[in-house]
Amino acid sequence: MGAIATTSAQLPAISPDALANAGQYLTFVLGGEVYALGILNIKEIIDYGQLTEVPMMPSFVRGVINLRGSVVPVIDLLARFGRGTTQIVKRTGIVIVETSAGENEDELSQDIGIIVDAVNEVVEISRQDIEPPPSFGAGIRPDFINGMAKRDNRFVILLNVNKVLSVDEMAALGQTIAGPAHEGAIE
Repeated sequence: MGAIATTSAQLPAISPDALANAGQYLTFVLGGEVYALGILNIKEIIDYGQLTEVPMMPSFVRGVINLRGSVVPVIDLLARFGRGTTQIVKRTGIVIVETSAGENEDELSQDIGIIVDAVNEVVEISRQDIEPPPSFGAGIRPDFINGMAKRDNRFVILLNVNKVLSVDEMAALGQTIAGPAHEGAIE
């Protein structure tokens, strides 16, 4: 009683991009929300450790770590989304993600660490569980979202790793921050 029947004609159309995103995802918590990244982009998960701060970087770049001899920048996703900074607690981790270094996916890859409140699990998300991203109200830029997955009566935000961690965009943001400071520098 009181149940509303839905038909497929009432449901919104799912974009081909959202359907292409079915597969395995690593889920994690960030600012009380559950997010997911495609498992193929994940290289490893490490405990939060000592970061080396780099001066004159955007606020979302928390620093760099030495990962087996490689310098890996570490991004605070909560700050990248404009929602404050991640508080470091016992379960805080760094997920090492491989992204393309430019707009062309054939270009060299770049490893980037992202700070997360806690890593949950790897889940299989099927096509029928993916909804198109909302046009408003998600709290982050719409182009950062590939889709919304229904899991356990909640939504999981499927992130577009190449938009969220765009090396070109983050470098441009770094230049706008570093630019004015250099103008008054004494040489």
